[in-house]
Amino acid sequence: MASDRQGTAEASASRPVPPGQRHVHGWPVSHYGPVPRFRPERWNLRVHGATADGAERIWTFDELAPLPHVTVVADLHCASGPTSTDHEWYGIPAGTVLELVPPAPEVTHVMAWAEYGYSTNLRLADFTAAQTLLATHHNGEPLTAEHGFPLRLVVPHLYGYKSPKWLRAIEYLTEDRRGFWEERGYHNIADPWKEQRYSYQEQDADEAQAPGR
Repeated sequence: MASDRQGTAEASASRPVPPGQRHVHGWPVSHYGPVPRFRPERWNLRVHGATADGAERIWTFDELAPLPHVTVVADLHCASGPTSTDHEWYGIPAGTVLELVPPAPEVTHVMAWAEYGYSTNLRLADFTAAQTLLATHHNGEPLTAEHGFPLRLVVPHLYGYKSPKWLRAIEYLTEDRRGFWEERGYHNIADPWKEQRYSYQEQDADEAQAPGR
């Protein structure tokens, strides 16, 4: 099975995309910094911060395989305008992570950490949304290095900078803290259907809004 569905943008052209977005074919590669080299003997996923019992949890790559996996089909919206459609993601539901490592009751947000110190913040409700998952595969094949192998957080109802490649850690937060692009002028919530691209568009009410359209 091909790793990219080259014809999906044309096939899905009749389906609405968020305002200001345009259909593109294939799956454009976009990231900040170089592609990291995967070293399985050094790699792990860490869940830490304000956990319910104060302890952190660490999985090696092999230890993730037995966890429950699901398939999610969703579009991917880049804040710069491209929308690529009908991505078939396979991975661990974010809700499973919270079941295995429960957050403290006062947790309101999470910070997703990736290689090279990249980070992005999410409201807890966005992290626990039904389609949010820790993806290992795309269209039936393991993720390529350029698209986030071995693990990518996928939050398809938000702009792509909220779906970091090369995921390494999830930190539970009791108050919001901006991530990499959010500190550099991008919107803190990033709902594409509300065209929340840049921080100057933010309003106090945004934080209280429930995720979704």
